Amino acid sequence: MKTRIAVLVSGGGTNLQALIDAAGRGEIPHGEIALVVSNNAEAYALQRAAKAGIPAAICVREKGEPRADFEARLLEILRENDIEMLILAGFMAILSAEFVRHYPERIINVHPALIPSFCGEGFYGLRVHRAALDYGVKVTGATVHYVNEIPDGGRIIAQKAVDILPGDTPETLQRRVMEQAEWILLPRAAESVAKEIMDHKEAPL
Repeated sequence: MKTRIAVLVSGGGTNLQALIDAAGRGEIPHGEIALVVSNNAEAYALQRAAKAGIPAAICVREKGEPRADFEARLLEILRENDIEMLILAGFMAILSAEFVRHYPERIINVHPALIPSFCGEGFYGLRVHRAALDYGVKVTGATVHYVNEIPDGGRIIAQKAVDILPGDTPETLQRRVMEQAEWILLPRAAESVAKEIMDHKEAPL
């Protein structure tokens, strides 16, 4: 029995692909990507899931729908699929403290900067890399952290630094951070947390 993982996505799913590839290489032996959930019906990540033979679900927050109602539907999907751990991989929705309580230290997120720099509400996608370039830092990177009620505020699991090069644009920097940090860190962190969950289940009372 492996820890059943759901990957939550909103867009292209490059980090999902990194997880799928790592699992295929046997690098997540204690975890199984059992479900992909998207809050965007058009997300290319859903095609990646289909190609890999991973079940997928769509859970879109309707216009004007209270967050509590959206999260209740999301929670129902996760429970129906016996999900034990969540990975946020470009999931463009902030989860409430109430939702997070259902999965204490079982939700992880990858952020494309070295937290506590360039993080928190409003820092996502190219905005993060543009902010790093505008500020003039020489080193950026990626962080995998536990998710709590504060955006990008949970305990850090792993970080990896990436140099900023002369002539970098937000797009070139984004690509390098993904290749040199995000796609390496996220599968490692997934395995680490999945193993912790397994060990906890197997520990004698």
